[in-house]
Amino acid sequence: MSVATGGSEAAAAGGGGGGSRVFFQSPRGSGGGGGSSREDSVSAAAAVVQVQQRRHQQGKVTVKYDRKELRKRLVLEEWIVEQLGQLYGCEEEEMPDVEIDIDDLLDAANEEERALKLQETLVDCYKPTEEFIKELLTRIRGMRKLSPPQKKSI
Repeated sequence: MSVATGGSEAAAAGGGGGGSRVFFQSPRGSGGGGGSSREDSVSAAAAVVQVQQRRHQQGKVTVKYDRKELRKRLVLEEWIVEQLGQLYGCEEEEMPDVEIDIDDLLDAANEEERALKLQETLVDCYKPTEEFIKELLTRIRGMRKLSPPQKKSI
């Protein structure tokens, strides 16, 4: 007995939709017959263990990032969107294409360079941006650049 999960096997077996599903198939060449029920139950148990291991491996991805740092970043990004809405006098959907890359700012050598990058980004804003820039630089002080998670060999 072999085990197939997900994708094209799911469609071929008549299962639609997402999620991980397990389909049991008879070994090729056996014609569906042969094999004892004990062998089938051992194979089924092995398949369940494989699926559980796969789920456990997928769960590790979120742990590789520092959740506290991610939360701080999310709060900062929400604040930035709110402030840009006030500066441009519009809702988020109507806002001009303004991209403030926090990691890019953190890469800058010093506060002056960060402020210059922000001024260049906000050049088309008709309201004064000095307070926003000053507050943003204060808020990112002490933050770390988010690097992609390190892959661990299994």
